[in-house]
Amino acid sequence: MSTTSSSVPSVPSEVGGIKVPDSRLAAEATELVHDVAGELLFHHSRRVYLFGAWQGARRELAFDPELLYVGAMFHDLGLVDPYRTTHRRFEIDGAEEAATFLRGHGVPEESVRLVWEAIALHTTPEIPYGMRPEVALVTAGVELDVLGIGYADLPAEVRAAVVAAHPRPDFKRRILAAFTDGIAHRPQTTFGNVKADVLQRFVPGFVRGDFVDVIEGSGWPE
Repeated sequence: MSTTSSSVPSVPSEVGGIKVPDSRLAAEATELVHDVAGELLFHHSRRVYLFGAWQGARRELAFDPELLYVGAMFHDLGLVDPYRTTHRRFEIDGAEEAATFLRGHGVPEESVRLVWEAIALHTTPEIPYGMRPEVALVTAGVELDVLGIGYADLPAEVRAAVVAAHPRPDFKRRILAAFTDGIAHRPQTTFGNVKADVLQRFVPGFVRGDFVDVIEGSGWPE
């Protein structure tokens, strides 16, 4: 999944009319994710930004493109080495790494927290849409690229431009494999999470946590 190459491919600063931040911070985020995440998640993360930014423009939301970009680029970093070694949710691993990255660039703590929330909540349906635009749009980009939510609203020419710049060969199978690889060693973190569906399908012997069992089995006598 990971790569040792430090040669970042040429990435366009505009795709399908969607501008991509070209700041030093954005460039360093691009390089970091490219070097550790592999081409599948690198291209997926770039598409998440592009689709999220497109949704933001469509909805006439005021958002910070740089913060949205970092949120999109880091959102799946917790699935890959060296960031997937913990036994907490992979979303938190990615959020923590993004926070460390942003603090290292002197980004204000309020903005750091915003990106943290965008990444930590990106697999939690509906809640991000009641939060700040950067949080909502990371989720919107993920949902469009992975689940196809909003696919019919996306102009064919924009979709074609994005996929030409950031291809998705055999994406459905490969992203499910990436999810499985990134969370199979910490199945307890999928409790109450959509990723439990992944482990149930692809990991033999996985037993889904049951909320009712937790309540009935607690130490309370009543």
